[in-house]
Amino acid sequence: MMDFIDLKKQQKLIRKNIDDRISKVLNHGQYILGPEVKELENELSLFSKSKYVLCCSSGTDALLLGLISLGLKPNDGVIVPSFTFASTAEAVCMLGGVPFFSDVNIDTFNICEKSVLNCIAKAKKEGITLKGIISVGLFGQPCDIDNIIEIANANKLWVLDDAAQSFGSSYKNKISGNLCDISATSFFPAKPLGCYGDGGAFFTNNEHYYKIAYSAHLHGMGSNKYEYDRIGMNGRIDTIQAAILIEKLKIFKSELINRDKLAEYYKRQFLDLGTNIKLPKVISGATSSWAQFTIQLPLSCDREDFQIKMKEKGIPTAIYYPIPIHCQKPYKKFPISSDNLQNTNLLSKCVISLPMHAYLSFEDIEYISKVAHEIINK
Repeated sequence: MMDFIDLKKQQKLIRKNIDDRISKVLNHGQYILGPEVKELENELSLFSKSKYVLCCSSGTDALLLGLISLGLKPNDGVIVPSFTFASTAEAVCMLGGVPFFSDVNIDTFNICEKSVLNCIAKAKKEGITLKGIISVGLFGQPCDIDNIIEIANANKLWVLDDAAQSFGSSYKNKISGNLCDISATSFFPAKPLGCYGDGGAFFTNNEHYYKIAYSAHLHGMGSNKYEYDRIGMNGRIDTIQAAILIEKLKIFKSELINRDKLAEYYKRQFLDLGTNIKLPKVISGATSSWAQFTIQLPLSCDREDFQIKMKEKGIPTAIYYPIPIHCQKPYKKFPISSDNLQNTNLLSKCVISLPMHAYLSFEDIEYISKVAHEIINK
């Protein structure tokens, strides 16, 4: 069985550097907020061109810190796509906010501008006070964020970009992490830039937001260690994880180039084979970090059977996400857009992700594509 995401090949390339970095942390013994944390933040700032970067304990906590910085209060409404990982809506709920579920575009999997407008109209009708929009760069590419920002500005809303899957992508020559008021990403091991545990980062160009987030991730600490300015959380990244990420960031650009080449090769293989699937589409002016290579199977194809047959041929697959967030038990009580999230409901039934990582070979892709084609067109 091949790996869905092969972290071993990557580690083999940089193992000595990682061992050296970890050894330095063990030697200086600053396991919490050691010098590597600030070094990583500086490197991420240079990479993203975002003025302020705060590394934290997970992508979920990065979202929480973003919402705290933006001043989200109980019963404030936030528009979020339903076709995403739970963290996007979960962070809103943890602060007492109300997620208002939006549909996504069928071609890009990202938040739909028309559905956002429907949410705004419906929220006014239902007396829900909206405060912001969380966009999500699902599967690797950012949404068409200029349009989202335009809608937000017209309605006095803020925008927080959930770049947990799209860090490393770009939009109109700007790197994710620097596309709107605040961005959040995850360093979960399977992400395009991942550590060997949990980790995340908060990005902003606004010093006020950064200062609030910094305080909040240290339990709300003020100018003195045991003086608190606000209710906060324990949101620090471990020094060892920061040390690992410093070394992984050094090869990140070359990995992004490889991922893009591999995604294009996937597309070419399926087009040449004439496979009856819908391929992922990257919007004009954007690049993707290709966190996943996700296709849409024809509805006539039994997705469960497809997975079983691919596994029999040694090919792992994954389904992101079989149940939309608005259909999940804890979230059914929250409002949804007046369009009833038709695209979200459809995608949840037909998407499937194929192996994707920077060290996949063209031969692997030829094999995966051929097997998938034969199963779908049998």
